[in-house]
Amino acid sequence: MLSMQFLLTALVICLAPGTGVIYTLATGLGHGRRAAIAAALGCTFGIVPHLLAATLGLAAVLHTSALLFTLVKFAGVAYLLYLAWQMLRADGALSVNSDPRPAERLLVIMRRGALINILNPKLSIFFLALLPPFLSGNPANVTAEMIFLGLVFMLITFAIFVLYGCFAAFARQRLLQSATVMRWLNRSFAAIFAALAGRLALERA
Repeated sequence: MLSMQFLLTALVICLAPGTGVIYTLATGLGHGRRAAIAAALGCTFGIVPHLLAATLGLAAVLHTSALLFTLVKFAGVAYLLYLAWQMLRADGALSVNSDPRPAERLLVIMRRGALINILNPKLSIFFLALLPPFLSGNPANVTAEMIFLGLVFMLITFAIFVLYGCFAAFARQRLLQSATVMRWLNRSFAAIFAALAGRLALERA
């Protein structure tokens, strides 16, 4: 069940820059290390509904229901565009700037990260495709094995995201010394969130 092949596959998937990685990096740059860890934790918890959906077979329902898939998808698109707007606003929650401002509550940062993954309907289908090849083949253990592999995947996700976030927090002080760099960082992150929203909008069930 738990094999080196699964661990390597999970590691490669988690290392690939996606929406959660971009959000964690942006949070680390904008708010520092503690906020980046909270963002990583939120993104990780956002996996739970999709893991449960894959385990209980609900992902197949989502895949076959065009209306449900579309509703969740466009809620995710709208949320990503909202995050892009937050990057562009000078006082936005995600904007990178050197002006002192009250630190965001960690729960707010976690909730934002969780929503990024919860509103991505492809994750349920992703787990439905990823986990079964690594099961032992014993029908009696399917549910327990899928949950176990999903939890391992979540731990790897959290560890990789924390590394990304801490790197961003470490680079924060150097980047904050340049107004030009900060301006282009905000624009770049906004463009990435908008591009991710566009890609999600084009996804099909």
